[in-house]
Amino acid sequence: MNYGVLTPKEARELIRGGKLVRPTSGIAKGHVQANLAILPKDLAFDFLLFANRNKKPCPILDVIEPGSFEPKLIAKGCDIRTDIPKYRIYKHGELVEEVDNLLDIYRDDFVAFLIGCSFSFENAMLAAGIPVRHIEDDHNVPMFITNIPTVPAGPFHGNMVVSMRPIPYDQVVKATTVTARYPAVHGAPVHIGDPGQIGIKDVMAPDFGEPSVFKDGEVPVFWACGVTPQSIAMTSKPEIMITHAPGYMLICDPVDEDYAV
Repeated sequence: MNYGVLTPKEARELIRGGKLVRPTSGIAKGHVQANLAILPKDLAFDFLLFANRNKKPCPILDVIEPGSFEPKLIAKGCDIRTDIPKYRIYKHGELVEEVDNLLDIYRDDFVAFLIGCSFSFENAMLAAGIPVRHIEDDHNVPMFITNIPTVPAGPFHGNMVVSMRPIPYDQVVKATTVTARYPAVHGAPVHIGDPGQIGIKDVMAPDFGEPSVFKDGEVPVFWACGVTPQSIAMTSKPEIMITHAPGYMLICDPVDEDYAV
C-alpha cells in the first residue's frame, strides 16, 4: 500500500486499529509529524521551561492539558492514547515497557507535550532533489545520543539526541537551506561531518532506529531530534515519562508548509 497518499485522519484510524504499525516517515506525505512526551502535572511546568530553553531539539507544537486526550491545535479528533503506533514507558530513567496504546495506564494528572519532528521537512528535501536514505531503503531513521548538552530546567538535564541523514557533499548547502525554513520542526542541521566531534563513536551503530547506508560522496548530516526527551528521561530519572517509540510519530493535520518561514 502507498501510505504516502493517506490523509492524517486515515493514517491515525489505521494506527488506532492496529493495522499500521511501522515507522511513520513517508506516511501522509506532506503533513507534519510530532514527537510525544507525557509527564505528571507536577513536572509539566519544569518540562515546558526545559523545552523553551531548548527549542532546537524540543520545539513545542501543542500541549494537551490534564483530563484531555485530544491535541486540538494539530490533530482534531485524535486520541493521544491510541493514535501513535508504539509508545515507550520510562520509570526512574529506565525503559520498562513498549506498548501499542495507553488506555490502561493513562492518568488524570498526565500532561502531554507534542514536539516538532524532522520527518516534517523531508518532503521539502525530496522536492528539492535531496535523497532521504531511510525513506529510499524503507527503514527507521538513525538517531544518536550526543555530547551536546541541553540547558537544564528544574530536574531536567542531559544531552541532545540527533537524527542523521547521508547527504551528497554537493547538496549539503541545499539541504541546510531547505531545512532551515522549518524551525518549528528542528530547522537547519546542528552538525555536518565528523560524528566524533559530537560524541558519536560509530555512525553505523545508532542508539535508536536503524543505520543508513552511505553511498560514494555522501557525508553525515545531523539534525536536532525530538527523541531528546528520552535521553533526558534516562539522565533526569522522573517517576514516569511516556514517549513515542523513536520513529513512530503522531501524524498531524497541518501541512509542512504551515510551519515554513
